[in-house]
Amino acid sequence: MLVGFCALSYLKYFNDGSMTMEEFVRKCAGMGAHGVDVTTYWLKSTEPEYLASLRHLAFKNGIALSGVAIRTEMCQSGGALRLEQTRKIQTWIDVTELLGSSHLRVFAGEVPGGATEKQGIDWVVECMKPACEYAGKKGIALGIEDHGGIVRVPRRLLRFCAGSIPPMPASTSISLIFKAKQTTRCIPTSKPAFPRRLTHTFGMSSVPPSGPSTWIGCGGCSPRADTRATCLRNTKPTKIR
Repeated sequence: MLVGFCALSYLKYFNDGSMTMEEFVRKCAGMGAHGVDVTTYWLKSTEPEYLASLRHLAFKNGIALSGVAIRTEMCQSGGALRLEQTRKIQTWIDVTELLGSSHLRVFAGEVPGGATEKQGIDWVVECMKPACEYAGKKGIALGIEDHGGIVRVPRRLLRFCAGSIPPMPASTSISLIFKAKQTTRCIPTSKPAFPRRLTHTFGMSSVPPSGPSTWIGCGGCSPRADTRATCLRNTKPTKIR
């Protein structure tokens, strides 16, 4: 198992200006981390020159940029608003590619007042399908957060997968980012339904199956004894130590 850190863990320091993304990478390297998850709120720029410099800095420090995270609100009643979210994801897929990462984390969003759960799931699926197709062409996996929004409940998250994953091309992966207590509830249901389309699933974060398993601490989270990581190609869960 390889260990990494999420920039969100340093929320306080990024917000008060005492830490930059470059300093975060160096700090993680100094602590012996193998990778970092880039929370994009604190990127100085998305210009190719800046992204290349950050990627090179990570390389020189022996740090993998294992994932990128953005804020999205796909659960929108207006078609134009949903299209805007899809285009936003596609833009950040390009950024993820320039950073040399292979995973982009997104949020589904909250169900607006007056809408049903089914409508909300359908709207998220509508946004994610073209986003997944675009990501698949670049070899990038999209991760859907369950820390909030309509998919915070496991059954809704799996309903989203039922609507999103089967039509996707073979090159596309969707990773599910479960909280520790939800992992064991979701795996028995998701494993037989989507055995080849889901990536490694972790208590806190995930990476595509082509790379090593990486635990990414985020948002003040810490490893717990009951946190479990399960590869959907296997039959038995593996406990994180």
